[in-house]
Amino acid sequence: MFIPFPARALALACSSALAAQAAQAQAPTPTPTPAPATAEPAAGSSRNAGIVTITGARVGSLPTQIPTTIESISGAEIEATINATDSADALKYFPSLLVRKRYIGDYDHAVLSTRASGTGNSARSLIYADGILLSNLLGNGAFFTPRWGLVTADEIARVDVLYGPFSAAYPGNSVGAVVDYQTRMPTQFEAHARVAGFTQRFDVYRTDQRFSGGQASASIGSREGHFAWWFNLSRQDSESHPLVYTTRTPSTAAPAAGATVVTGAVAEQNRFNQPWLLIGTSSQAHTVQDHAKLKLAYRFTPALRASYTLGWWDNTVQRLPESFLQDASGTRIDIRPDNFPTTPGGTRAVSLDGRGYTLSAADFGRTREKLQHLMHGLSIKQSTGGAFDWEVAASLYDYAKDEVRAWAPVAATATTAANAAAGRITSQEGTGWNTLAAKGIWRPGQGSAAAGRHSVEFGLQRDAHQLRNQVSNTADWVGGAPAAGNPASRFEGNTTLTSLWAQEVWAFAPDWKAVLGLRLERWQASRGLTTNGNGLFAHPTRSDSDISPKLATGRAVRYPTVSELFQGGVNPATGALSNGDPNLKPEVSQTTELSAEWLPRPATSLRATLFHEATRDALDSQTNTTVTPNVTNIQNVDRIRTWGVELAGSGQDVAASLGLKGLDLSGSVTYADSIITANARFPASVGQWQPRVPRWRANAVATWRATDTISGTFGLRYGGKQFNSLDNSDPNGARYQGASRFLVADLRLRWQPSKQWSASLGIDNLNNALYWNFHPYPLRTYVAELKFDL
Repeated sequence: MFIPFPARALALACSSALAAQAAQAQAPTPTPTPAPATAEPAAGSSRNAGIVTITGARVGSLPTQIPTTIESISGAEIEATINATDSADALKYFPSLLVRKRYIGDYDHAVLSTRASGTGNSARSLIYADGILLSNLLGNGAFFTPRWGLVTADEIARVDVLYGPFSAAYPGNSVGAVVDYQTRMPTQFEAHARVAGFTQRFDVYRTDQRFSGGQASASIGSREGHFAWWFNLSRQDSESHPLVYTTRTPSTAAPAAGATVVTGAVAEQNRFNQPWLLIGTSSQAHTVQDHAKLKLAYRFTPALRASYTLGWWDNTVQRLPESFLQDASGTRIDIRPDNFPTTPGGTRAVSLDGRGYTLSAADFGRTREKLQHLMHGLSIKQSTGGAFDWEVAASLYDYAKDEVRAWAPVAATATTAANAAAGRITSQEGTGWNTLAAKGIWRPGQGSAAAGRHSVEFGLQRDAHQLRNQVSNTADWVGGAPAAGNPASRFEGNTTLTSLWAQEVWAFAPDWKAVLGLRLERWQASRGLTTNGNGLFAHPTRSDSDISPKLATGRAVRYPTVSELFQGGVNPATGALSNGDPNLKPEVSQTTELSAEWLPRPATSLRATLFHEATRDALDSQTNTTVTPNVTNIQNVDRIRTWGVELAGSGQDVAASLGLKGLDLSGSVTYADSIITANARFPASVGQWQPRVPRWRANAVATWRATDTISGTFGLRYGGKQFNSLDNSDPNGARYQGASRFLVADLRLRWQPSKQWSASLGIDNLNNALYWNFHPYPLRTYVAELKFDL
């Protein structure tokens, strides 16, 4: 229920039940700079005090009526205020959101966190670009990152974020948020070019090194009559800082005979406040990413439009280690392909502080990756604004090539020689997903006094995901072919979700609207297979059906992903399936939202939102301590309860009355109390905080448009205390593998001397804070860019 209020009164809203129309539509989020001239015509949104109405013929995933909190940002605002090196950066200052971006170019761990979901829950949010699904719902976790690289920051026209599962148009993965990117299409001939560079000095433990990179992109497009086209090419070459550390528990053993005496290890307390040693780093990545996109649109009539998108993403990656250990002469002590021990066992004995340790090749892992992914999207849409409109859309995401080569040398035995060049190849070719959706909207009473009072949206959807993962041995980890015979391990499977949904908007009184929705879903998992050479499990097909009403609460059913069901192996001792669980239950959430909004003057708003989420059978990795031996894998956590409040506000020219013109402010504060209330398999977690969901989060942004050509932005980002484990046994978050509180400041200066040219200089993490989310985040990073727009 949303009750309008005078400028000095209070309003309340329950975003999925009843809503009252304001007298005048308000934009979802004010922007300090004009929208780009090249944004798609007739596209936009208006908000009638609690219900957002999407208008026009733009391509996107949004239904026309959105009964939930929505926050938005334009491409022009992104350019003016954010040091955006990729599309994920557009979300940097959104209320309650955090993208776990470990470095510029992070493509496999940049997971979105929302109000009641941590950065380990990638399958609890949905990311779309022009209606094409970018979320990787093949699994849930860090390795299933949205495909941010298929959208460049400079092609964004607008980003809308819907909080919670209140729209019937989306599956249960929308329980956290839906992020909808709209990209630009030209209205006339245009051309753009951009170059950028970035660098950080990473001085942590024994590493003191500068890691840098650059970006370059060019795009061209035009509209001639009914036909519009746009083409973009971009390249990013970047280095990460070290992301993974090799550790040891302090030894009590005496050194082996002939052990090399070493120094250089870093002694500290780990996240559990237990002593450990850091002896080196691994996974320092060098990634070169190429991206190309072609977009075509044809308008058959003023109301009928077809569009096609082709995206290509190529990524070449190398990850290297570095040892902290050195001998008396200062020589680094490690294990590499060129010094791999030829003695049986393939290990190396060292003596550190008079204690004995053993080094192996696994301590100094190195990999090479080659990824080539293709994206297709096709839609046909009729937008007359009359009694009936419709849209049909399809998309395909294909892992055309996805290969990771890891160094895994074979040690010598009493009868065989060592192979220092051996390794393993992980291939995911054949993996991908496709979507098909048809939807319509019926507006009865057109041409009568009842026009606009009632509308019904409805649709039919099919989302299909298939995962193919095969690990093979190879005699040459750099360029060798997979070994003949059975692979070392293999798992695969398919999931399909078919949905029928409807959502009704009824203006039953002059100042009141009801928004009611219903979603019917049929889920199926098939072709499940798990093997690792010790046996083979072919899993039976299973299916499930659910009904999710969207009334005073939003019900969301998040079904298990292919990886959660089938990734695992076979225990060689028992022949039983390990790690994977093909019988996982879907997680079910009931979410409620109550909002109040104050609009004291034009272009200024203050909002308070109270939210509550109750989740049953949440899917997470945990240890079942009620069986012997304990089992650690993806399991159902019985119940998690979250409640909280989110405050958000923004205003343009807020200090004009004080004589300071051009100052725009925005900010948010979120409090979330997320507790595990029942968990029979891991009783120690009951009463503890949900991992990676801090009690407090906050963002603040101040932009000063000093002149028509110069602007400056100062931003703050804060995250409070949090934990990485379900039982909260890791209180020392400011360590490797921990999750720490943080406060970082950002700065951006932009100069546009002419219509065509602009330049900017930015600093992220201005205060050079060291903070962690299992891996370390970047330290102070400088970003400079130069753009030309014709």
